[in-house]
Amino acid sequence: MNLKKISTLCFAASTLVAASSVMAWESADGAFSTSASVALSSEYVWRGITQTDSEPAISGSFDVAHSSGAYAGVWASNVDFGDNTSIEIDYYAGFGGEFGESGVSYDIGGLYYNYPDQSDLDFFEFYGSVGYSFVTAGVSYSQDLFGTEAQDDLYYTLGAAYDVGMISLAAGIGYYDFDSGDDYTNYHIGASTELAGFGLDLTYTDTDDNADDLYGSNAADSALIFTISKSM
Repeated sequence: MNLKKISTLCFAASTLVAASSVMAWESADGAFSTSASVALSSEYVWRGITQTDSEPAISGSFDVAHSSGAYAGVWASNVDFGDNTSIEIDYYAGFGGEFGESGVSYDIGGLYYNYPDQSDLDFFEFYGSVGYSFVTAGVSYSQDLFGTEAQDDLYYTLGAAYDVGMISLAAGIGYYDFDSGDDYTNYHIGASTELAGFGLDLTYTDTDDNADDLYGSNAADSALIFTISKSM
């Protein structure tokens, strides 16, 4: 990552931090609220595949939520696919809640992945998940993953998170079921905590051999990712 790009990303992050303190807001009746976050990671890995060519990433988000469970937001990060693609912007909206007093939670929605430098990579995804206690299972569906056409691709996830004192432990596995038949599995395990108002996260992620065949060993290689974040 060149110095100019790092300077640009740092400026964007500092601008978001300054603006976020203003963006965090809640209506008088508590029905509406907004929040924002900024994060610096040693690498951006999505479903086991590096999105920044194993280089650092700066990301930020802004969300609007309603007490009914409805929400919408935007998230952005730098990316590096080895071409002129440099930014990813995700727009999402959904609805989450609990089935009565069963303790079973749910979340459904849609997410649009936008790459302003390479619009033919854009795609839309539906997602849904259910959770109980410390376990969550989910599935995502897209028909035009990274610009592919008329392909019904599914991504299944199973994860668990558990707090031990001030440390939150998390682990998960994901399985990509491509319409083309070239499937792969990824998994992660990590720990996070909060210190002086900042979130700290250390996560190890890896994939199976199929991912190496699909994306190359460099893109699908294992990674130990450190992230420091600030939520407002």
